[in-house]
Amino acid sequence: MHARRQAFAWFGVITFTALVVVTSMLPSKVASALQITSRSLILQAGPSDGGSKPSGVVNHYFTLTVPSTASVGSIQFKYCTVASGLTCTTPTGLTTTSATLFAQTGATGFTIVSTTNGAPYITRTAASITGGTALTYQLNTITNPDATDCPANSSNPSCTFFVRISTFAATTPTGSAIDTGTVAASVNGQITLTGIMPESLVFCTGATVSTTASIPDCSTATAGSVTFNQLFSPTDTATAKSQMAASTNAGSGYVISVNGPTLTSGSSTITAMSTAAVGARGVSQFGLNLKLNTTSTSTPAIGLEVAPTPNGTNYKGQAVTGYNVVDNFKFVDGDTVADSANGGAGGTDSQIFTASYIVNVPGSQPAGTYTTTLTYICTPTF
Repeated sequence: MHARRQAFAWFGVITFTALVVVTSMLPSKVASALQITSRSLILQAGPSDGGSKPSGVVNHYFTLTVPSTASVGSIQFKYCTVASGLTCTTPTGLTTTSATLFAQTGATGFTIVSTTNGAPYITRTAASITGGTALTYQLNTITNPDATDCPANSSNPSCTFFVRISTFAATTPTGSAIDTGTVAASVNGQITLTGIMPESLVFCTGATVSTTASIPDCSTATAGSVTFNQLFSPTDTATAKSQMAASTNAGSGYVISVNGPTLTSGSSTITAMSTAAVGARGVSQFGLNLKLNTTSTSTPAIGLEVAPTPNGTNYKGQAVTGYNVVDNFKFVDGDTVADSANGGAGGTDSQIFTASYIVNVPGSQPAGTYTTTLTYICTPTF
């Protein structure tokens, strides 16, 4: 009996030793691939779809840093519904078979193979990549997952998916991976913003109109009570000015007309200039223009050019014939004095017009306080 017990004990020792040897070999196979660092997937907008739109045809931009210095012949991008594990289920609705390789940096010379849906890879003749090298690859025309793999939310669907990235020595993703890493991304319901730009006309008049942040601002328009710079005299020209600002998105732009009588005091009047002409001292004249006038023997310097200057694109307002020549003045009730025809039909951003008025009188002009009320009307055509 003693001999039999010894044999049994020896058998037990042999069995235990064998188990220890087998167990110690397992970790060397599991830890063969290093973890890819600084890895990410950016969902970029496609020609018509936002980057994270479910079922949107978009671009997938990968960044990664490989830790190993190794000869790399292929890099696989395997799309899965879970981050890790042996099983990889392709996200529902995902289509990668139309993917193209648009851009590559860090390690180049790759072409794409996208025949297997959900598992495209890029390939080249194997060449060394130095560990720590940052790589980027942009895969275009990928159809995003449709978000049905996640709990239903029909009003605003969202769903996370994962891409397992692996580098291989072979030109196809076969054999043991050199480096691996997983990135996550999410498809989400798009935010749709809606706003309405109505038909628009902004027009104002006043003694002055100023700008705010270099843009004409009708909230700055002052009262429209304007006094001439001096007493009327047969030996000098009296002047005054007012301003107005206009903008519109009307398809045919706008026209601005001046409406009202000439200067009157009781039964006495000052003659309106029915045709455009230079002012003449000692003659009964009332007229206006929308120009920067120069100093001459008959006209003092007064007025400003329209600002900003018409450019035929977004600034189209301009003075019209009869009111657009320096030192020439005119006044006819109902006349169009400006329009937005510079550059053709279409809307125009805000501009400031300066109306310059002159009065000349003969020596026989009856004394009195001469006044008129002028109304400028801006009419857009939509």
